[in-house]
Amino acid sequence: MYLEQANQLLSTGYLSLETGYTRLPNGDMLVGVLTRMPKCKGKMVDWWFGYVGDTEKYKLWHPHDHLIGEWDGYWRPGHYVGASHLVHEYIGKEIVKLKITFREPSDFLDISRFEESRVGAVVCGDVDLLEEDAHLGHLMHFVRDTDFGCEMRSRFWLHGGQEAMARDLMHHCIEEMGNLSDLLPGLYAEEAKPRSPK
Repeated sequence: MYLEQANQLLSTGYLSLETGYTRLPNGDMLVGVLTRMPKCKGKMVDWWFGYVGDTEKYKLWHPHDHLIGEWDGYWRPGHYVGASHLVHEYIGKEIVKLKITFREPSDFLDISRFEESRVGAVVCGDVDLLEEDAHLGHLMHFVRDTDFGCEMRSRFWLHGGQEAMARDLMHHCIEEMGNLSDLLPGLYAEEAKPRSPK
């Protein structure tokens, strides 16, 4: 599945690759990770990206791999689309420095189908190297709500055909989204709801 075919995620059921990686005919690598998230909803995932505003919060997501998580001037609490996340993190044994610029889901998907497909959130964007003028690819975290909570179907399109990077990214995503599934229900309940005055 190429990025231009991402509307396949809106169909019921699952695709042939949900967790794994493969080389596409054009030489790019496609990485997929399916994360089931009990007691979570898509709106909570969307909230998380508008909440994770500094390195301390970024480390909650993956205490070992996440080193620095800052934003450019376009980010503000509750709003991340159009902003760039400037991160230093381990992918496998290598420290990578990335600029992840978040875009509107409508740039990639037919949003008129979201309700029928139970889409709770889509977090998507472009991935570049932070300190070099190099475009690495694209990411998409496609979240659909379920009876048990929600499930995240992550996709990464990596230019350049780096199979080792694809493998390590898959493992990293499995870990960080598993961590997010565990911490998000309690964190959302504590931080997202208006507090009653004492």
